[in-house]
Amino acid sequence: MRFYFLLLSIISVVVIEAIALFWEPVLFAYIIVAPLVLVGIYDITQKRHTILRNFPVIGHFRFMFEKISPEIHQYFIESDLDGRPFNRQQRSIVYQRAKKVLDTLPYGTRKDVHHLGYEWLNHSLAAKKTTGKEPRIRIGGEQCHQPYMASLLNISAMSFGALSKNAILALNLGAKTGGFYHNTGEGGLSQYHLQNGGDVVWQLGTGYFGCRTNSGDFDAHLFQEKAAHTCVKMIEIKISQGAKPGHGGILPAAKVTPEIAEIRGVPLSEDVISPPCHSAFDSPKSLLNFITTLRELSGGKPIGFKLCVGRRSEFLSICKAMLEMGVYPDFITVDGAEGGTGAAPLEFSNAVGTPLNEGLSFVHNALVGCGLRDKLRLICSGKLTTGFEIVSKLAMGADLCNSARGMMMSLGCIQSLQCNNNHCPTGVTTQNPELVRGLVISEKYKRVANFHAGSVESVLELVAAAGLDSPADLRPYHIYRRISETKVQRLDEVYHYLEPGDLLKDPVPEHFAVHWHKANAERF
Repeated sequence: MRFYFLLLSIISVVVIEAIALFWEPVLFAYIIVAPLVLVGIYDITQKRHTILRNFPVIGHFRFMFEKISPEIHQYFIESDLDGRPFNRQQRSIVYQRAKKVLDTLPYGTRKDVHHLGYEWLNHSLAAKKTTGKEPRIRIGGEQCHQPYMASLLNISAMSFGALSKNAILALNLGAKTGGFYHNTGEGGLSQYHLQNGGDVVWQLGTGYFGCRTNSGDFDAHLFQEKAAHTCVKMIEIKISQGAKPGHGGILPAAKVTPEIAEIRGVPLSEDVISPPCHSAFDSPKSLLNFITTLRELSGGKPIGFKLCVGRRSEFLSICKAMLEMGVYPDFITVDGAEGGTGAAPLEFSNAVGTPLNEGLSFVHNALVGCGLRDKLRLICSGKLTTGFEIVSKLAMGADLCNSARGMMMSLGCIQSLQCNNNHCPTGVTTQNPELVRGLVISEKYKRVANFHAGSVESVLELVAAAGLDSPADLRPYHIYRRISETKVQRLDEVYHYLEPGDLLKDPVPEHFAVHWHKANAERF
């Protein structure tokens, strides 16, 4: 499209110039068109802005409106807090930190602090000065031989196929530069995840892409071969995803290129729909056996699983299986229902799955109540873009966090909501080579690393403001939530936090009792 536009512009200039030789009024049109052609040439050749590379000249209108947006948005279109899924304030903080420009807020908060659900961090009068040094979190229990030291914030699961190769390459190089991990998503381990040498978490979904037999079952030999790669630091079994729990992944046929079909081991030019459940296991105990198998095949690397909380008795069944078998995952990733995806049925995105706060607090409490919390690490994901959002999840029980859409926005995503049709204008979620070209890896990877660094710095500053030495010191009582116009509660009061071993005592705490008694280690 951009080349046709430029060619048409050049032809127009030549024609107008020729006519102008004989008809003087046309000279005025030439004066207008010629500069536009020069702007178009500059736009196509510059590397900082994907929108301008993909949409020369006309792309400037977006940036023009962005400059005057305080008035346009405030009075006519959208306030700072109205946009969905991410409002303008959330998007802006990502862009600002990714570009390392001014990220402060003038004139006070735009939020209604009296609105139900408003949350805040209780600061300390004995606030501390942050060291600025990010602590690392060790992932790998007593059954793991190759533990991994993780960052507080990492790239959540996004597949090659859902994302373009340039997006994957930029994300991975950003992860390497910033010292954090990059989750492959269920689409398989591609050469683009390995090319730049960033730390990788290889996710295995129900389709076992990249390590599947012709019939779609798990292939142990292929898995062992790929898991041995030095860039692969951990393996994550995807049981369910927040945006569409109970539904397999979807990759539209328009995005299935020959390269993607080969990487995934699927037919060309057909929708790729993963099964809704795994064939390698069908019960809590067989899940733990599968974890043991993957740990052995990978040479002792950390193995965990990801889920969006549904029936609570089913997760408690996994806890009971851990207690009976003495086998533990190295980590569990809790995905919230507000998590993103490139494509999902509306009903699943809007009305299935437990939101992150409720899911995270439940899983943390279940593990504490069973005396298992110290056996593994807890990771969370689901619409996290700011330092406070990360701090609140760490306070609720998470050890570290993942972000998907935040990392996409750091690449240049403008929330155009074109992820599922292959027309993403920024080249992030498309396989159209004309659009992918606009995403320049050498520029965008720096922004990924910048966003990570700025977000972690914000977390450390908030922790210091609370008078704490480390993010590990955060507790639910550090976060308050408004539950009425005149009443607030600490998060430990909202979510009824358990003490170690509470579920192993009689009587079982009332709000867990029904689910605990239904749980069975032999079946989900």
